[in-house]
Amino acid sequence: MYRRKVELRGHILDSHILPRVLDAVIEQGGDFAIEEISIGKTNEDPSYARLMITAPSEEVLEKVWEAIQPLGAVLVTEQEAALRPAPQDGVFPEDFYVTTNLETRVRLPGGWVQVEGIEMDCGIRVDPVARRAVCVPIHRVKRGDLIVVGTQGVQVTPLERPREREVFSFMGSAVSSERPKGLVIKGIAREMRAVRRRGGKILVVLGPAVIHTGAGKYLERLIRAGYVQTLFAGNAVATHDIENALFGTSLGVSLASGEQVPEGHSHHLRAINAVRAAGGIRQAVEKGLITKGVMYTAVQAGVDYVLAGSIRDDGPLPDVITDTIAAQEAMRALLPGTELALMLGTMLHSIAVGNLLPARVRLVCVDINPAVVTKLVDRGSFQAVGVVSDVEWFLRQLALEILDKENEEAKGV
Repeated sequence: MYRRKVELRGHILDSHILPRVLDAVIEQGGDFAIEEISIGKTNEDPSYARLMITAPSEEVLEKVWEAIQPLGAVLVTEQEAALRPAPQDGVFPEDFYVTTNLETRVRLPGGWVQVEGIEMDCGIRVDPVARRAVCVPIHRVKRGDLIVVGTQGVQVTPLERPREREVFSFMGSAVSSERPKGLVIKGIAREMRAVRRRGGKILVVLGPAVIHTGAGKYLERLIRAGYVQTLFAGNAVATHDIENALFGTSLGVSLASGEQVPEGHSHHLRAINAVRAAGGIRQAVEKGLITKGVMYTAVQAGVDYVLAGSIRDDGPLPDVITDTIAAQEAMRALLPGTELALMLGTMLHSIAVGNLLPARVRLVCVDINPAVVTKLVDRGSFQAVGVVSDVEWFLRQLALEILDKENEEAKGV
């Protein structure tokens, strides 16, 4: 019989960490014995459990360990992380440790070191002399970089369920079109106000449906009120927003009447052409070509934005980054300080940005299709709260909730 002794610390019961670990052990063909357990009695008191994990073979024991280590299990007999040099630029050594989006530490000579810039699906580069460990995507690795291999000496801290009831509770990602959306929006608005009070950043990831449905005006109000610090989108969002600013249409459809207008199919190309002639979106705003819309408001408010291109883009606009890796790097550069992300009507951008964010960043994914939220969660962004809704209704209600509350507070109501 093969054995490993592991321990768990934190709010391991009310966050369902201990039951999940025990289930994973059994599912992988192992067994366990609880040698010691201590239950915290207050919200501040952590709990502790020490387990003896057994398995019929080394292979099964390794599978058990790989299943429970991401849940926060730590070997009692702590080993230092194994390091191996990268064989060439852009290539990790074999058996490299693949990161999650959870807070991670690695054990080096002298103790544990926090991994900086954690995100999922990357490796960990270590500088033993400086005692630094940094999350690194595969395209950034250089030949000779020391990379963590295997799982020994790696500690992951799972997200814990908040002790108080709130919209971002640990199990809040369940998706249903029958959830009380009004209460969810009140909770999101409350969290957005809290983030801004403590100086955190709010990121909005949006798809063209925000423009097509006429919801842009509500997003503009949130931007002007200081509730958006960063925008991530694609060519279509900016193009149709500027099309609306210049021609009053989106995809050739009048946002005032909802009717297709003559020659409307050409409006988005004419908008792209006008901005290209001006030299870019900021230049078009400065020259007075664009005088309204989401992009205009973002430029005027000093909101940072990244427009990432795709194979289907017309134009594109000069601001669009057509190199995928360059677009990822531009997004990464703007993420520090982000505490909350709203993902509105865009599946691919939501998943892409979710991959870049640590699990501590709270996500709200809004889409009329519940499968979008499910896919986001399935790909690792399990902290996401899903709202199955038309984005126009969601943004309208959110703007009303936030701005009306501010007006009431200003009046002393």
